[in-house]
Amino acid sequence: MTMQPFQRARRPEHKEQRRRDILEAAATLGLRDGVRPVTLTEIAAEAGVHKSAVLRYFASREAVFLQLTADGWQDWATGVEETLQAPADPPAVAAALAAALAQRPLFCDLLAHAQLNLERGVTQEQVRDFKVAALDAVDRITHALITALPWLTRGQAVDVIAGTTAMAAQQWQTSNPPESLARLYAEDPLFAHAASEFTPRLTRLVTLLLTGAAASKCE
Repeated sequence: MTMQPFQRARRPEHKEQRRRDILEAAATLGLRDGVRPVTLTEIAAEAGVHKSAVLRYFASREAVFLQLTADGWQDWATGVEETLQAPADPPAVAAALAAALAQRPLFCDLLAHAQLNLERGVTQEQVRDFKVAALDAVDRITHALITALPWLTRGQAVDVIAGTTAMAAQQWQTSNPPESLARLYAEDPLFAHAASEFTPRLTRLVTLLLTGAAASKCE
């Protein structure tokens, strides 16, 4: 639990610190328990404040986690930019995209929830702010992809990003199942294939995307 150095945030810097503490508390719980079961009351307790204090900054748990998703998009973009700074082949680019996602497990979990429920539990203005942040990240990642693969068109790069995040959202859930499913995968050979490791499989899938894009340039 994070203990606050002040009881009520009044100064701008204190309010920003309180906001960051709430986001940090939600991130801690999301990483520990998964995003789906975390409640606003639990976020408040982890942040060391009353639920009413959280509601001064975020109208709902969905608003908290949607902000973390926006932050995740920006953080992933930074990771991709740091890695893709020179021409590379499709397998190397796929590995870079997958590795940058694997290093951000909370973002991978949030990707599965953003459109399904987080966007539906906030205001239109909050959804717009989220999408602006996500689109900015997509622009940054697109530029990095074209730097690494100069033959890639902007449209293809955007498609690769969309495909990568969609597959990451699904594959993260499969690769990190709840205990009951993990036992099923371990005990029943019929489902053993589902217990795949996240990074290797996502790398293979993204490589297929990029290989297809490369092949389309030759048609």
